[in-house]
Formats: sequence, C-alpha cells, structure tokens
Amino acid sequence: MSADTTLDKSGTSGTSGVGPVEGASLYDVDHPAPFIEAPRKRTSKTPRSTRGNFEMAAWLFMRLSGVVLVVLVLGHLLIQLVLDGGVSKIGFAFVAGRWASPFWQVWDLLMLWLAMLHGANGLRTVINDYAERPNTRLWLKGLLYTATVFTILLGTLVIFTFDPNIR
Repeated sequence: MSADTTLDKSGTSGTSGVGPVEGASLYDVDHPAPFIEAPRKRTSKTPRSTRGNFEMAAWLFMRLSGVVLVVLVLGHLLIQLVLDGGVSKIGFAFVAGRWASPFWQVWDLLMLWLAMLHGANGLRTVINDYAERPNTRLWLKGLLYTATVFTILLGTLVIFTFDPNIR
C-alpha cells in the first residue's frame, strides 16, 4: 500500500486527500507531522553575534516616533487650519508670531526631527531590501544620511535663528 492510501471502514483502500509528500518515509500513522530536527546548540566555538540590537531599536523607534508624529501633526493641523483661521492667515507675520514662543519652536523642532529620522529610517530599510549590490547600498545610504543631516541642521538653524525683524 502506498503512503497516500488508507483503508476506510469497509476495508477498501481510498486516497487520504494528502498527496505524496517529500520524505514520506518519515511519516506514518503514529507520526503524521513532519520531523523537525532540533536546533544546533551553542558551543564555545560558536561565534557570537556582532550585529547587536540595532534593527530592533530601529523597529521600536519607528513605532514610537510614528505615534508621537501622529499627535504632533494632527495637533499642528488642528491648530493651524481650524483654530487659527485656516491657510489664508499663514504668512511671514504669522510664523514670526508663532516662533516667538519657545513652545512652538520646540513643537516644530520635534516635528522636524522626528519626521526626518522616521523617514530616513524607513528609507534605509527600503535601501537594504532593494539595493542588491553592497556598493550601491553604501552610496545610497551615504546620500540618504547626508541629506537627512543637512535637512535637520538647516531646519534647526532656521527655527532657532529666525529673526522677525529682518528687512
């Protein structure tokens, strides 16, 4: 009798509905599941992982920064578009008035930093997934990090050195 046939109550053979399985000799009535070998045990010769927990920290940062960004951006939109009179009120004087307050400077700074780091981390993951050659991956991530640092530094400089009396 083959591995994919069974006997029904009448004693005649029929198919079980499970086709031939690779490595069918490992299966029988008492052991219907595939045999899985135990994982290798760590020995003194097994190398330690040098990667660390960077990917886990990056994953956690994406989740936490995403939640904080939702609060910051929705708060920003609610205040700007609903409570402060809409887009037509936004101009140089409006921004100057807002950035005169340290509260709004910190709010906008947090939005800038979190949005840039969140986006850069996401794009870093995309580069790791889709750039096949290590040299391409190196150049793309170098360009990404340079653009991220440049934008964060320039945005921070603008927020803290904004002069409403400029002529």
